[in-house]
This record gives sequence, structure tokens and C-alpha cells, in this order.
Amino acid sequence: MTSGGLSADAEAFGDSAGAVLNALPHPVVTIAPDGRVSSANQAAEIFFQNSSSVLARHELAHFVPFGSPLFSLLEQVRGSGTPVTEYRVDIGSPRLGPDRVVDIYAAPVAERVGYVAIMLLPRSMTEKIDRQLTHRGAARTVTGLASMLAHEIKNPLSGIRGAAQLLEADTDENGRALTRLIRDEADRIVGLVDRMETFGDERPMEREAINIHAILERVKAVARSGFAQSVRIVEDYDPSLPPVHGNRDQLIQVFMNLAKNAAEALQRTKDPEIVLRTAFRPGIRLSMPGSRSRVSLPLEFSVIDNGPGVPDDLLPYLFDPFVTSKANGSGLGLALVAKIIGDHGGVIECESQPRRTAFRILMPAHAEAGGDGDTEQAT
Repeated sequence: MTSGGLSADAEAFGDSAGAVLNALPHPVVTIAPDGRVSSANQAAEIFFQNSSSVLARHELAHFVPFGSPLFSLLEQVRGSGTPVTEYRVDIGSPRLGPDRVVDIYAAPVAERVGYVAIMLLPRSMTEKIDRQLTHRGAARTVTGLASMLAHEIKNPLSGIRGAAQLLEADTDENGRALTRLIRDEADRIVGLVDRMETFGDERPMEREAINIHAILERVKAVARSGFAQSVRIVEDYDPSLPPVHGNRDQLIQVFMNLAKNAAEALQRTKDPEIVLRTAFRPGIRLSMPGSRSRVSLPLEFSVIDNGPGVPDDLLPYLFDPFVTSKANGSGLGLALVAKIIGDHGGVIECESQPRRTAFRILMPAHAEAGGDGDTEQAT
């Protein structure tokens, strides 16, 4: 490998640019108009198992199999002149090895006509989609558990609560305190079982064109008058966003839950802040398991806080039922959020570090906005 990790073509951008590219942990290559690998950083050398000088002697087709979606992605970027992101693309080949599934970010290179920069992100969104499926499987387990609990626990609890009420009338103040405790704890357990039963609701969802900003404004109003009174709430909206294809009440529940979690995480934070952000990402497409079609999820909604962050050991399991970092939490809130977003055909992810935790949701647009059902057959 060359010492700089860049070909002579890339060195024209300057030593500082080469140092920045080599500092990136992800493979980055520049493709010339004739398909030649013009430059490559050190991560790309490792990924393609060749030095940058060897890569520069070949076209991309030498390493990536013929007919790969990567080539149509290159043409799309050259034709539109705009960046495109595509997830879950298999570029495996005899030279690279099988099952090389990556996320691809491709963008035109400024002032170099026909040149396209490509960043490959192995095991990023792919893993998140797999975890979404795991969350849904876990939710089905909760469904079965809830059905059993509804019958085996709620009925006896009703009797216990009724007995406590009868005792309350015939006891002194100390006894009444104990009977109220029994009654309150019985109510708390019934409430927990009721929340679990929501996982088993398989009725068809009523969906329509929803203005997501109206949903967020409703959540913001409730937050400012209640659980987030001392938190600064910032709006970062894309006013041109098309409507989302969704259920109003369920989407309110999703963002209310995320905003409340953010507010609770900020209780010991100086200058607490929650950012509600919306954006349109026309280049985002996902190949969902069990389908040969790539589904467009152009609507991105984020709830971001400047709290301490999610513990690293908890982050991979954050959307699993009964996983929580709260002392009195049930661990069902985020699991239900993941189920609702999955039922809407979307994906939710969490990226967290100290002073910045972001829950990001990708969802389809309403059909009349050209988003719902907007699929492209995978090649």
C-alpha cells in the first residue's frame, strides 16, 4: 500500500484533504467518468484488499460484480447531480468475498464533472433493520404474554382491590394507608398489563395523510405545559415536507413518548434542550427483508436532546420489551414506539453520545405525495 493511501489523482486535492480522508473509518473512493477508481482512502484499501495504486489501475467493475446496483447508483448521481443514499446493497464478489452488504452514500465531486465520491458503510443501517425485525419478534412474544396475564392476573387483582376497599371502611388511619397501598399497587399492575395488551392489537390501522408538524406542535404544547416546562424546545422543520401516511393518534403517542423520555433524561442537565427536526431525504431507499423491492422512506423525523446519553451496553437493546434504565420504568414505551413505526412501514434508530442523543424515524410519504408504495425493483 502507498504511504498516503491516495493515488496521484487524489493528491491534487492537497495533503490536508488526503489526511482527512484517511482519518475516516469508512471506505471512500472517487470514480472517474470512465469508471476508473480515481482515488481511495486507507479504509478503502483495506476493504478492497488492494493498495490505492492497484485500485487506480482498474475500473470499479473489476472489483464489483456486473449488474450491481452500485453502477445504476453512479449513473443516477451523474444524471441528477445530487447525492443519493442506498441501504442494504450486496456488492459481494469472488474478489471481495460473499455477503458484502453495505450502505452506500454517493455524491458528485464539486468542480470535477462526471466524478462521483462513494462512501461505503458496512454493517450500519443493515444491522438496524435486523434489530427492527428482532424488536417485532419480541413484541409478538409480549403479545402472547399479555394475553395470558390479562386472564390470569387481572381477574384476581380485581378481587384483591375490591377486598382492600372493603377493609378500608373498617380500619383506622394506619390500616387505611395500607389498604390504599394495596389498591394503588393493584391498579399499577393492571395498568402495566393494559399497556402490554396494546402489542396484541392486530386490527387494521386507519391511515391518512398527516401533517407531521401538526403532530409535533401538539406534542410540544403538552410538553411545555407539563413534563418539559423547564426545557427549551427548538423547532427545526422543513416547511415543504409532504404529508406522512399514518395514523394520527398513534403518531402522537410515538412522539409524546420520545419527547417525555428526552425530558426525563435532561433532569440533571444544565441548559436542557430538545430539538424537534423534520427533513426530506429523497435518496433514502431500503431493501426490506422478504422483498425484492426497494422501498422509499424519504421522510425523516428526529427528537434530539443534549442529555447524558444512553449507556453503550443498553443501546443495542433499547427497543426490546422490558429494557429500561429508569428505576421505576416498565421498559415498554420504546418497544411500543418501535412496533408502531414498524406497523407504519418505517424504521426507528437511536444514535447516542454525551450531550447528544437522537431518535431518528424514517417513514414513507402519503401516496398522493408520491411516497407511499414508491418502490424500485432491485436489480
